[in-house]
Amino acid sequence: MRELMVTTFLSLDGVMQAPGGPDEDPSGGFDLGGWSFHYFDDEVGEEMAQLMAQPFDLLLGRRTYDIFAGFWPTAPADESSIPLNTATKYVASRGAPELTWDTSVLLTGDVAEAVAALKQTDGPQLQVHGSGDLVQTLLAAGLVDRWHLVIHPVLLGSGRRLFAEGTIPGSLRLIDGRVTKGGTIIATYGPAGDVVVGSFG
Repeated sequence: MRELMVTTFLSLDGVMQAPGGPDEDPSGGFDLGGWSFHYFDDEVGEEMAQLMAQPFDLLLGRRTYDIFAGFWPTAPADESSIPLNTATKYVASRGAPELTWDTSVLLTGDVAEAVAALKQTDGPQLQVHGSGDLVQTLLAAGLVDRWHLVIHPVLLGSGRRLFAEGTIPGSLRLIDGRVTKGGTIIATYGPAGDVVVGSFG
């Protein structure tokens, strides 16, 4: 069974929308796109490089796929571009887009069912980057095996949140974590069953 890991940049108040630039996703009037740029230092860059050093395939929503496909195929052929260009890209879309990036595969039918079936196949880890709408579908279907969160010390106050209203309650266990010199928290979590409640009374 293939492991599915979601990697996302987050603000301290849980916003995942448009970390990379002003034009990335201005939906809902969000005007703080590019908020992660200031915090992308050598330590964060090293973390992402290590993530790409292992074998993986990509699972992406349509918007994130278009952003990646508009940059990586023509990026300089260095160590950072090669894994993304050679990985198989599985794309979830409500439409029937033309996928021009090499080794791209459109998922058809019900997305949750398609991803559940994909996880049963042989292959490397499935990595999800960004892809806010897709992540919500995966979260609701209980398909995420690991959360790789890069949490920056900034408050945005608005924007699409990773864990929003409607999130299915559940506990998580910390697999790995550290804090960079710039104050970014890099933490990997796995599911740990139901929420355990109690009382201090």
